[in-house]
Amino acid sequence: MTDQSPNDVFHASSFMQGHNAEYLEQLYAQYANDPNAVDAAWQDFFSQLGDAELDVKAEAAGPSWARADWPPMPNDDLTAALDGQWPAQAETQAAGDKIKAKAAAAGVEVSDEAIKRAVLDSIRALMIIRAYRIRGHLAANLDPLGMREASRHPELDAKSYGFTEADMDRPIFIDNVLGLQIASMRQILDIVKRTYCGTFALQYMHISDPEEASWLKERIEGLGKEIQFTREGRKAILNKMVEAEGFEKFLHVKYMGTKRFGLDGGESLIPAMEQIIKRGGALGVRDIVIGMPHRGRLSVLANVMSKPYRAIFNEFQGGSFKPEDVDGSGDVKYHLGASSDREFDGNSVHLSLTANPSHLEAVNPVVIGKVRAKQDQLNDTDRTKVMPILLHGDAAFAGQGVVAECFALSGLRGHKTGGTMHIVVNNQIGFTTAPHFSRSSPYPTDNALVVEAPIFHVNGDDPEAVVHAAKVATEFRQKFHKDVVIDIFCYRRFGHNEGDEPMFTNPVMYKKIKTHKTTLSLYTERLVKDGLIPEGEIEDMKTAFQAHLNDEFEAGKDYKPNKADWLDGKWSHLDRMKEKKYQRGKTAIKPETLAELGTALTRAPDGFPLHKTVGRLLEAKQQMFETGEGFDWATGEALAFGSLLTEGMGVRLSGQDSTRGTFSQRHSGLINQDTEERYYPLNNIREGQARYEVIDSMLSEYAVLGFEYGYSMAEPNALTLWEAQFGDFANGAQIMFDQFISSGESKWLRMSGLVVLLPHGYEGQGPEHSSARLERFLQMCGQDNWIVANCTTPANYFHILRRQLHRSFRKPLILMTPKSLLRHKLAVSKVEEFTTGSSFHRVLWDDAQYGNSDTKLVADDKIKRVVMCSGKVYYDLLEERDARGIDDVYIMRFEQFYPFPANSAVRELERFKNAEMVWCQEEPKNQGAWTFMEPNLEWVLGRVKAKHLRPVYAGRSASASPATGLASMHKAQQTALIDEALTLEGK
Repeated sequence: MTDQSPNDVFHASSFMQGHNAEYLEQLYAQYANDPNAVDAAWQDFFSQLGDAELDVKAEAAGPSWARADWPPMPNDDLTAALDGQWPAQAETQAAGDKIKAKAAAAGVEVSDEAIKRAVLDSIRALMIIRAYRIRGHLAANLDPLGMREASRHPELDAKSYGFTEADMDRPIFIDNVLGLQIASMRQILDIVKRTYCGTFALQYMHISDPEEASWLKERIEGLGKEIQFTREGRKAILNKMVEAEGFEKFLHVKYMGTKRFGLDGGESLIPAMEQIIKRGGALGVRDIVIGMPHRGRLSVLANVMSKPYRAIFNEFQGGSFKPEDVDGSGDVKYHLGASSDREFDGNSVHLSLTANPSHLEAVNPVVIGKVRAKQDQLNDTDRTKVMPILLHGDAAFAGQGVVAECFALSGLRGHKTGGTMHIVVNNQIGFTTAPHFSRSSPYPTDNALVVEAPIFHVNGDDPEAVVHAAKVATEFRQKFHKDVVIDIFCYRRFGHNEGDEPMFTNPVMYKKIKTHKTTLSLYTERLVKDGLIPEGEIEDMKTAFQAHLNDEFEAGKDYKPNKADWLDGKWSHLDRMKEKKYQRGKTAIKPETLAELGTALTRAPDGFPLHKTVGRLLEAKQQMFETGEGFDWATGEALAFGSLLTEGMGVRLSGQDSTRGTFSQRHSGLINQDTEERYYPLNNIREGQARYEVIDSMLSEYAVLGFEYGYSMAEPNALTLWEAQFGDFANGAQIMFDQFISSGESKWLRMSGLVVLLPHGYEGQGPEHSSARLERFLQMCGQDNWIVANCTTPANYFHILRRQLHRSFRKPLILMTPKSLLRHKLAVSKVEEFTTGSSFHRVLWDDAQYGNSDTKLVADDKIKRVVMCSGKVYYDLLEERDARGIDDVYIMRFEQFYPFPANSAVRELERFKNAEMVWCQEEPKNQGAWTFMEPNLEWVLGRVKAKHLRPVYAGRSASASPATGLASMHKAQQTALIDEALTLEGK
């Protein structure tokens, strides 16, 4: 084949296959090196391929891993500096001119060759300084146990830059970098190692904002920037270390084996938090909200929050609030919250520790939501008066997605709080899981790189380094209003809890820990060596503190807790729902208020270009107010919001695309079609009104819902709402429902009036956008913990929203909201339903049979079947009954499921004692309200002595999926369940 030409080949594509392909590659390689090495026909063939010459030669040279020029040599500033090719001529000239000028000022003459060498020295010195700023933390002394695997970093070695031992003391011009004009390489390395590679290591070169990065560099780098504390400061740190270690040891002796999730090994956290409070107070912080896991919680409560030791000992002895005193179940002591006031240097700071369950990091968005509410109350627009502090475990910080969600919230207009202080108590282990099994990044804090937060890595066995980090971090947060992270490398002296055996899974680590001196012991030795305090005096301090704890322990036996403080401050005008009598609340509004709202809701500013569809919506609204009829769902909602605003109660609505509404129903912000400027009619009702805030949230459910729940916990005098784009999206926030919203009041004595809007209804949209999983919320109902409702009229929706703020207590409201009913011709209300004495109706009548008057079209004794239902299916039943001309079936709506309206149900159903009783729902039998309603309806029917004591089910059969995805099947199922509900027995 060697003498073949391409013209002899019957088809080029067939030639380039099999053994021919190998021959072709060899021939191609010959051509690439020398075109004349192949005959003219092949030259012509290869030239027509059109490959660039360099590409041809690269291909001819074979695969990259077999080539001498692979891998490619780096072509960056560092490499160029090492071979003398950098900087460019202009930069070199500038550096040379500076050196010449300095020499001239000193009266020294230097040659061009000497200047060239001096410039190269300067450049290389600056490069190594920069390398330490970027990589120094990787070589820092951070691990108290010495278990971090050392890695080699050539960028940090002077030899990599051409400096030998003989060069280490040669003066180098560095132009005031590190605060020095001239320094030797030995001096430079001493400074950068001390700054970036000691027990304090700042990671900040990922920050793109030059002002932030420069501030951090200037704050810690250079001569005189060493970590230094006064004699009094060091003694203050020692005192907190004595308290932190002494408290944990006391508990360990008195309650050996009892779970306390001690701070043993991480005691430096306590003086660090003291420093944040002290420095924060000096910089304008007046309120701090803390969220933390269970580890170290008791120590923080005692030694930071100043909770009396005797109260904690009393809880260990079984004392606490009695459930009958507070109508709650209570919680374990290491989940409880507290509040207190601390004063430093004349600055008073209020502290509150948010109660939270064991669900790791779930409290984070709750805390920042509370902070945002407090900032809004103080009109703290620069967000410096209220600060969130979140404590984390290393495994949880790296592993829990809600951490990343909260970082994503940190810079958003509707959720920013001016920066969260994150403190990672880095035990270097999870429950039993070592870091190399539990994360994919070098540090647990690497997820903070996403928002360019500075990260302070510190060795927990150096309390001074930890406190210094806390001080600088606090200053940065107050100045730049950004998240900051302090990563305290420490260890966990005992197992996951004090009854756990860590040697099962981590024997090497725990052998080291057993022989490792405590942080207090190491700090004591350091202070004694420095001559700060004699050794015996420190022992006296420890003994005195233990004696104090013993006195507190005895006092704890008879300690009587004060009444709960859960209704102090902003909550003082409210009370617990002591009486079981139903509170309707005064929710109707005056006609003149409605007219004022109508004016605001139907106008845009002059010359404001609207989308034509939005313009028609405003015209339709105007028609509603003029005629007093046809008020739709969105208008009923706007009336509820607007009327509360005129009464001085704020409204905050957050959710994905909530301004417009998922179904284009709300349009609470009118958009200028030329500039995208937004105009909010609800903020332009009258002078002095409260503020309406609607937030198009980021694509998160977990963190955003948690944030709004936290907001509602701190602000009882505003209507706080979270809206799911579709009701099933709430699945992504299930932890918030399970652990906080449904049970927070019972566990922690903290009320919330949060409203959760969950679009729900079967319209053939498939399994994912039909059901809000009503059954899950009903299953969690108990002890009047929340309200679960499914309204069918705009007026009833209006009243239930207003009822949230017009009762003497607060309860979360879980509300199934409509989709197709938003524009249904029958799902409308009249003006008098908003302005007369009417309020929210938990059970609604049959519009056709009974209407809004006392006139009955059919006598009660003529009714043969009562169909009970909720939500959209009511209108399907109503329309089909009318179409069939049925007049002996009564349709009754339950607008509120829980608390179950037993008395209203008895009053309605005792009218139809002989009628068949049916519960009709769209959802499958194992979902929806059936399993909740069945026993409640049986009780009601027994109470009224009805002929039929059990309701009949009419609806879809049990199903694994919430709904079918086939339109034809959906329609058939819907038709069947409506027919089943309306068809009497025997017909």
